[in-house]
Amino acid sequence: MTERRLVHLVDDEDAIRRSAGFLLRTSGFDVRTHVSGVAFLKEVKAAEPGCVLLDVRMPEMDGLEVQKQLAERGVGWPVIILTGHGDVPIAVQAMKAGAIDFLEKPFDKATLLRALDTGFAIFDQHDAAAASAEEAKVRIAALTPREQDVLRGLADGLPNKTIAYDLGISPRTVEVHRANLMTKLEVHSLSEALRLAFAAGYGAQERTST
Repeated sequence: MTERRLVHLVDDEDAIRRSAGFLLRTSGFDVRTHVSGVAFLKEVKAAEPGCVLLDVRMPEMDGLEVQKQLAERGVGWPVIILTGHGDVPIAVQAMKAGAIDFLEKPFDKATLLRALDTGFAIFDQHDAAAASAEEAKVRIAALTPREQDVLRGLADGLPNKTIAYDLGISPRTVEVHRANLMTKLEVHSLSEALRLAFAAGYGAQERTST
């Protein structure tokens, strides 16, 4: 990866393209904006590699389909999903499909730059930023059985209330377990916890394969 760091911003909202584009440029990034997933895919073959900020809800083709198309075309650029409020289950699907992180709008500068640091680290290392399966399993093994149950629910994209119902505990207790597991795993965001969970084989596929 060269020193020039390019971000492809794919969002149908003009206001997001303007505001996020300005934030990125003033933070030292080169930015290419794309008005839709369809437009981005038309240009991607000849485009310079970079991190992709990809809105999940767009007309014509949503972010998940764009992500799928990128994978089918062999484009392995790091993808960061942009979501609106209440789109966390969709973001979980995107991470299962290989996205490295997700950001809920409106996102702040520090959160965005932290996600991009992870993305460009993948380029620099030529390797996945996610923990290895063995490391993830070791770290998750330090959780209590109930904390592991909560982590499985989060990896399935379930809200706290649903996890609480499935486990026969209160939503407040789920919140406590969630906070505790994130502390034990030494992660600072749900997306970091999910990366570990997926690396360890958690999620819907885990249940269907057992």
